[in-house]
Amino acid sequence: MRTRPLKVALLGCGVVGSEVARIMTTHADDLTARIGAPVEIAGVAVRRPSKVREGIDSALVTTDATALLKRGDIDVAIEVIGGIEPARTLITTAFEHGISVVSANKALLAQDGAALHAAAEQHGLDLYYEAAVAGAIPLVRPMRESLAGDKINRVMGIVNGTTNFILDKMDSTGAGYQEALDEATALGYAEADPTADVEGYDAAAKAAILAGIAFHTRVRLDDVYREGMTEVSAADFASAKRMGCTIKLLAILERAADGQSVTARVHPAMIPLSHPLASVREAYNAVFVEAEAAGRLMFYGPGAGGSPTASAVLGDLVAVCRNKLAEATGPGESAYTQLPVSPMGDVVTRYHISLDVADKPGVLAQVATTFAEHGVSIDTVRQKGKDGEASLVVVTHRAPDAALSGTVEALRKLDTVRGVASIMRVEGE
Repeated sequence: MRTRPLKVALLGCGVVGSEVARIMTTHADDLTARIGAPVEIAGVAVRRPSKVREGIDSALVTTDATALLKRGDIDVAIEVIGGIEPARTLITTAFEHGISVVSANKALLAQDGAALHAAAEQHGLDLYYEAAVAGAIPLVRPMRESLAGDKINRVMGIVNGTTNFILDKMDSTGAGYQEALDEATALGYAEADPTADVEGYDAAAKAAILAGIAFHTRVRLDDVYREGMTEVSAADFASAKRMGCTIKLLAILERAADGQSVTARVHPAMIPLSHPLASVREAYNAVFVEAEAAGRLMFYGPGAGGSPTASAVLGDLVAVCRNKLAEATGPGESAYTQLPVSPMGDVVTRYHISLDVADKPGVLAQVATTFAEHGVSIDTVRQKGKDGEASLVVVTHRAPDAALSGTVEALRKLDTVRGVASIMRVEGE
């Protein structure tokens, strides 16, 4: 066993970074045995050096991350700063100085993953990022290593714990969106500004990363269709229950039937209670992978938080350190297919549409005709009327999303349609 320690630069020491440091200290002997050499924190780069960080030697703390990386003795950098800059520049600097990188930065990888992978390859170094997608859940490595000999056709999952907590509370207690969000905030699941979570930006970044791995093609954040969940209502959950469904914010990645393109999207959807994802509760994450040979696989566990995320970071650290000792590198970017990402309009989906209509003869026929004119067939319809007003709930068969969207716009123009109360896609069947 090598006695000279592998030295780690910790870039960022917030919730995740401080937990990484704690585990590295308390489990030092185990990590040494698993890696084949001691591993130690050689420096911790932070913005506020005066803050007390329990268990971290103040002599290791610096505000000059660039100087830390340029010291000449660093083997691995762990980036848990988040955001685009200065994280991007620091990771590039690490590569330029022979330092492999472990990152938890989903936003940066979704935006600039191709360039970062190219820089790592150019310098013969590793870029690992298990923690960027689903916290403690082993997902990135199984997809790009364990399933490397298989063909993944579809990935569907819950990849944001905050939104799943909110939707689960709305489903189980009948709470409204704001009430459930307030509870999530009080419990620390939601940030003071929850926009990144509830509008789907966080899930979209993760979807871009997973799509690239699953389909061996480059998918950027801008390629992912994104729709938030702020408009989901108690009435939507009531409708879902009548259909034997619940509502989840899903990341859905699909290979086209002809294999010539892929799609990536994030949006709320109704899924049957019989689907494995329907039973994912509280702030947990789960990802359902459909591969040609392996069949259906589900990965489940806590998707955020200091300890779960640190677990994924340290798993990557062990792998990267082993590679360093073997003078090798792990798998890098695989984008050989170069498949185009189709727009949302080309995606074949189903809709659940709730309409407020006039309560008079011929309304249902008029609505059905509008669907037919746009090439969309109706699966089921439910009508309820009282005091001159009525509601229609229509569930369609699968059709191109553009045709379904066009149908909804045409329905809005009908004199007998007072309004479109809700629209939601139906998945998992």
